[in-house]
Amino acid sequence: MINDQNHMQTSAISQTKMEFFETMPSSKTILTAATSLTASVILFRSIASDLIPEQLQLFFSSRFQKLSNRLSSQLIVVIEESEGLASNQMFDAVNVYLGTKVNAWTQRIKVNKPDEDEELAVTVDRYQEVTDYYENVKFTWIMKSRGIKQSEKNTNPKTELRYFELSFHKKQKEMALKSYLPYILKRAKEIKEEKRVVRLHTVDYNGTDYWSSVVLNHPATFGTMAMEPEMKKELIEDLDMFVSRKDYYRRVGKAWKRGYLLYGPPGTGKSSLVAAMANYLKFDVYDLDLREVQCNSDLRRLLIGSSNRSILVIEDIACNVGLQNRENDNDTTEDDKITLSGLLNFIDGLWSSCGDERIIVFTTNHKDRLDPALLRPGRMDVHIEMSHCTFSGFRVLASNYLKTEEHRLFKKIEDLFQRVKVTPAEVAGELMKSNNSDVALENLVKFLQNKEHEGVTRS
Repeated sequence: MINDQNHMQTSAISQTKMEFFETMPSSKTILTAATSLTASVILFRSIASDLIPEQLQLFFSSRFQKLSNRLSSQLIVVIEESEGLASNQMFDAVNVYLGTKVNAWTQRIKVNKPDEDEELAVTVDRYQEVTDYYENVKFTWIMKSRGIKQSEKNTNPKTELRYFELSFHKKQKEMALKSYLPYILKRAKEIKEEKRVVRLHTVDYNGTDYWSSVVLNHPATFGTMAMEPEMKKELIEDLDMFVSRKDYYRRVGKAWKRGYLLYGPPGTGKSSLVAAMANYLKFDVYDLDLREVQCNSDLRRLLIGSSNRSILVIEDIACNVGLQNRENDNDTTEDDKITLSGLLNFIDGLWSSCGDERIIVFTTNHKDRLDPALLRPGRMDVHIEMSHCTFSGFRVLASNYLKTEEHRLFKKIEDLFQRVKVTPAEVAGELMKSNNSDVALENLVKFLQNKEHEGVTRS
């Protein structure tokens, strides 16, 4: 009995399904209806476009957009490439930062190879969406561009303006503006410093801002400098303290700069030390030969043309022509030649505050010939004597040139260094004469003994 009832129910269900599918329209009928509906929508939009005034269309469109924005939980922050002629540092920072976020899902990237850089510069291309997570919050970036309007062309010579759109949940607005974006600025600066190539600038009246430059490929580092370990340690600590004291200099009301005087006989490594400082800090070097500068006003122009985070070097200051004693400054007009007072104003006058994180280095073979006004603190804050080579300096050179840390002749060489004056350049010259450490060190011993016989001894 029960089986008969189940059979009857199953038959009723099957009959209902058959009737349902028989009454359904065919796929051809559905496709025809969909096509007709699409055509009707297009026709309606076309008629509406013709009959409804453009201003009214814009009105309804803007109202619809506002309603959509209110209903959306997302906030969009726009970061444009520039504001008139001024570039936007935030845009540049985002461009650098997102270049490090390229992954397997990124479909379009841009690759650039600047002449001075060894590595390829990778950035994200336009309309390529990039997702970033910061403190477990999702941020979505996309670069777009738009044409410059006619009214904007007076303030922006470009034909298009690039901009980033950053979208995130509205409740994260404060965190994005006060934490995430400042983090990107900081991280982008670190990335630039990691990839930065140190450049050597020289005076060129036909160049930009009176300077032209090349890549500084000098291999000198503090590790290769034949200096006393304690002096090297003190210099590194002083440099580290200087670059970390931006707020301190601003608080005490002083320009963020520091002056160093390197003095000693020729061949003691003054120029190499400048290169080591530049490589350590990743600062550009501006080599200022005063003999190539025509007047005090050009001197100021050169200072303004130098960049932040740079080392300005004036070599052989005691031998530079054009520097007059302060008593004779009135004998010539400013535009005739460089005067000592003009140089002093260049170092610590009002013009010296036109820039941050600058180091000024003077080198000289004759410290006693310098005007005392150049030597006071605030102009030359640190005086470093580059003296004759010591045994500890020799050990550095032996390690660099011969890869030798210990040798049977070291004791004899140490005794000779205590009596003989010799420059690091002279020692390096002897060590370079042979790749065989025994031969090179024996030649150095003979060289030092000859110096001693010639009377070139320490007083």
